[in-house]
Amino acid sequence: MKKILLISFCFLSFWIASSSAQSTIPAWKVNQLTSYISNSDSVLVINFWATFCKPCVGEIPYYQSISNKYKNKKVKLMLVSLDMKDSYPEKITSFAAKHHLNSQIIWLNETDADYFCPLINKKWSGALPTTFFINKKCGYKKLIEQQLSAKEFESELKKAISN
Repeated sequence: MKKILLISFCFLSFWIASSSAQSTIPAWKVNQLTSYISNSDSVLVINFWATFCKPCVGEIPYYQSISNKYKNKKVKLMLVSLDMKDSYPEKITSFAAKHHLNSQIIWLNETDADYFCPLINKKWSGALPTTFFINKKCGYKKLIEQQLSAKEFESELKKAISN
């Protein structure tokens, strides 16, 4: 009986963990991302990160929790992976499940930062982590090329919402 309970518990735990993470991570080209940004009616937080970037990985948990706190304000967090092609999709998907990433994740299928960075924002040097706050309704756009603390992130998000 204990064995059955243990197996059931393990299966249930795995099912819950896997259901909270995005099962399929799409590969987008830069034009798909810029189109998504242009057509969104939400306050967008676009976070550019990679599994190998320690500061990137460090900020994602509180980005998720704080963004969820403001969902009623139409806030959407998108995690844009800039991992290398050999990490897509297995490593990114595995990483997302292991770290309980439940925000929308895409992999940017581009290799030339000199091409795609200015299409996203002319001021972006390509540094990681980078977060782009956008509220089209009021014209608010802010690009931050550094790791943000939870307090800094929430402060910037409030500015994007209230402008």
